[in-house]
Amino acid sequence: MSELSKLQQRINAEFSAPEQVRTLGRRGTDADYHDDLHSLEPEDDSVLREERYPALRPALAGAGLLCSAAVFGTGMDAGLYFLSGCLAVGGVTGAALLLRDWHRASSRKPGAARQAAVEKVGDRQWERNETSQLLSTIHDALGDIAIVREPGGKIVQANTVFRQLTGCAKPEGMTCEGIGLNFEPEPAPRHFRVRIPTGDGLRIFDWHDVIAREPASGQFMLHSIARDITEESRIARESEEARRRAESASQAKSRLLATVSHEIRTPLSGILGMSHLISQTRLTGEQKNYLAGMRQSGHALVQLVDDLLDFSSIEAGRFQLRPSREPLRELIESVVEMLSHRAHEKGIEIGATISADVPGLLDFDAARLRQVLFNVIGNAVKFTHTGGVFVDAGIQGQNVVIRIDDTGPGMSMDEQARVFDEFEQAGAAKQRSAGTGLGLAISRRIIEAFGGKLVLSSKPGEGSRFEIGFPAVGGDLSAAPRIRRGILAESRVLVMAPAGPASKAIEATITTLGGLCCCVTSVEEAQAFAVRAISGAAPLTDIIVDHRHAAHFLRLLSALPQLEDMQLRKTYLVNPEERSGRPINQMDGYDAWLIRPLREKSLVEVLKGRMKGMEVRDAINDNRPMLRDVPAHLEPAAASGILLAEDDPINAFLVRSVLEKAGHTVRVVGDFGALGAALYDAPVANLVKPELIVTDLNMPGGDAFAMIRRIRDQERQSGGKPVPIIVVTSDTRPDICRQLLDTGADSVLPKPADPKTLTAVVEELLER
Repeated sequence: MSELSKLQQRINAEFSAPEQVRTLGRRGTDADYHDDLHSLEPEDDSVLREERYPALRPALAGAGLLCSAAVFGTGMDAGLYFLSGCLAVGGVTGAALLLRDWHRASSRKPGAARQAAVEKVGDRQWERNETSQLLSTIHDALGDIAIVREPGGKIVQANTVFRQLTGCAKPEGMTCEGIGLNFEPEPAPRHFRVRIPTGDGLRIFDWHDVIAREPASGQFMLHSIARDITEESRIARESEEARRRAESASQAKSRLLATVSHEIRTPLSGILGMSHLISQTRLTGEQKNYLAGMRQSGHALVQLVDDLLDFSSIEAGRFQLRPSREPLRELIESVVEMLSHRAHEKGIEIGATISADVPGLLDFDAARLRQVLFNVIGNAVKFTHTGGVFVDAGIQGQNVVIRIDDTGPGMSMDEQARVFDEFEQAGAAKQRSAGTGLGLAISRRIIEAFGGKLVLSSKPGEGSRFEIGFPAVGGDLSAAPRIRRGILAESRVLVMAPAGPASKAIEATITTLGGLCCCVTSVEEAQAFAVRAISGAAPLTDIIVDHRHAAHFLRLLSALPQLEDMQLRKTYLVNPEERSGRPINQMDGYDAWLIRPLREKSLVEVLKGRMKGMEVRDAINDNRPMLRDVPAHLEPAAASGILLAEDDPINAFLVRSVLEKAGHTVRVVGDFGALGAALYDAPVANLVKPELIVTDLNMPGGDAFAMIRRIRDQERQSGGKPVPIIVVTSDTRPDICRQLLDTGADSVLPKPADPKTLTAVVEELLER
């Protein structure tokens, strides 16, 4: 008979309740209890004290005996005598029960201690088995592998999924390697990728190992759980392939756009360059108008190419900002000036004002912001047919906010919802055909890259407002108002002009700089204000007269000749298209003249009396300055001069003409082979080291990068002075420019090369 059987017989003798025996008997096998019994600690008296012996029994026995003695010792009536008898019987009974319990406890001391210990160990083992079975069931339901292994790798326990996948019905005692599993390490510790071939194909599992100590034995065991990730791996693989295909397509698109832009820019450079050369000759007024239209169309085509390249770079994720400290006011004014010609041709006004709280310098990408303003303000001009466009810039909190208001037809909610989408346009069919629908989409993305927003509010028939906001970084927001708000503190100005953006901009600019300004639109209003000025109620320092109100001003002087005695500064305001050839400040009755849209600096200089007029401006080319002035006479350069490498004969003729007019000697070669021969491969008598090299990026006969590296290597070997190299290219991608500069180029200029910029860069490099 086993020890467990003997123990159970002793328990049956001590406890008459069969349920206790059944509860104990179903907790584990004979082997489990045999191991647990040998692991028990020596018996202790504390184990014998069972919780079911209440402390009431000895108290009841003692209280009963004392009460009985007290009653019998003193005489009592029948009722009390009966009560004392009951108490006596209770005391005797309690004492008897106490004796019985003490006897039972003493007689079963060894069996009770062992039984309590066995029951406690059995409970733990039963709970562990139940938990293990529950976890195995859960992993089976989820399709996961769950196994337990010894430190040596032998399998102790495995769930049903493992058995079915491996085809091993009894894996206990075997190793995973022996079954045929191959573990591919992952970066995370104790993390593997396991591939298991099955009848349904190869299955991939994400395998994790965890080391844990067994509570019963104290031995370390390796618990492994693996989840089927076959489908996830397939999806990830397909996504990676799709990403690679998309990247390949994007690269192909970028190459195509770069090639197309180069092919477009090459003849476009010739068109704009030749128009520049024509503009320096004597032309009739009609010819000048034709030339202006041709150049404007050429610049519009350049803008289209730039938009396509920008859109491509944004889509490919290669768009980058290059912020620097720039004056925001001058940037806005230059864009408004450039677009004023379009506005005046349509008979509408355009004006801009910048609040005094805008710092003089801020950190932003000037080229990109100019592009955004050109698109947004240009759209406002395009869709406005009456009234005009007003641009206002100021500070809100920590942000710069630029508002563009127009008096155009406005937009419906549907048009507002799609106007920022790619290749989408609002307005009539004729207006939509005038663009690609990329300008606003690119502008919004650029401003979002600034960390700002481009939003639109509009109502049909009431015009539109575009609002550009971005963080004001790099400027002192507290010092700017103090510096600028007192500039015109002594100015009292009367403006006679039609109501519109131009007069509104003048009034806002004078007011924000600390002056007082009143705009009138009729002779009656002007006369009433002038009377007050003569009486001293509203003193005046200046009168600005729009050329459209020149007749009104003459009528005012006739009605109030006293104005002539007030020594007011009288300024004449004209459009650039209406200016005469002779200086306007020589016109009778005026002390100074200005061209609208006004620049703040010019207005301040005139109102301060420091300037009587401003230089003649070309509204079409203010933002694309050409070489309009005859260059100063320069001494002929040395015979070596400038070596120009350009395969397109028109562009070569253009660049050569610009450089020769600047006083340089230019030698032209048509490809990289001829460039190498001119530098190194020609006979020694014909080898002349140039002072500077201007080369195209893409030409037959070689590679610009290889040619630049060769030039720099030869200079290092000979110890000679480096020759400045300018690369002119149609590929304006930032990475290409960086690669050229890193290779050894001194400057990279986009095509079409601006003549003034080209000559300035050449002079700067030669001076070094």
